Amino acid sequence: MSRGIFITFEGNDGSGKTTQILLLSEYLKQKGLEVVTLREPGGTTIGEKIREILLDNRNRGMSPVAEMLLYAASRAQLVSEVIKPELEKNRAVICDRFVDSSLAYQGVGRGLGVNNVWVVNRQAVDDCLPDITFFMDLDADASMARRIAKGEEADRIESEKMDFHRRVYSGYLELSRRYPDRIKRIDVNRSPQEVFAEIRGYVDEFLEKAER
Repeated sequence: MSRGIFITFEGNDGSGKTTQILLLSEYLKQKGLEVVTLREPGGTTIGEKIREILLDNRNRGMSPVAEMLLYAASRAQLVSEVIKPELEKNRAVICDRFVDSSLAYQGVGRGLGVNNVWVVNRQAVDDCLPDITFFMDLDADASMARRIAKGEEADRIESEKMDFHRRVYSGYLELSRRYPDRIKRIDVNRSPQEVFAEIRGYVDEFLEKAER
């Protein structure tokens, strides 16, 4: 490959992203690739500070536009400082959330409009888009049930009303229909092993094409 592979995972909280990222990271290492795993917002010193601001429950008065810009700022730093340099070293980069999160959460969830949010984020991603995005398909109500079952404290975004989370889910569905070649919709209501088998298949297919 002329550059590494860039893979992102998207979806509501509780959809199993963390488990699948770990499985995929180990699988790619076994195939001889160097792997970098990241999260958004965050992944850099600057990005982690922005993350604290975004998720702090004391910041409930944040405007949707300010929220969108902060996510984009964290993303711009991550692309510049980590993602692009690592891809140029022919490494595999796996990121827990990326630009599709902003399109779903701020574009649809906050009502700013997908196209408006993309205009801002086009600068942040600097032509660096994922090769494959896995949309871990778990609806908002099931996501909330899983989070409650775990007993975890909700951050500022997680604390939003269910209507917001349902809009976000509908945003992800819209994006998966708009970009079917890149975004792979994964049914997570199966065992982690069954879910991973499907993910692995898509990744193997991409790697085989890239090597031709």
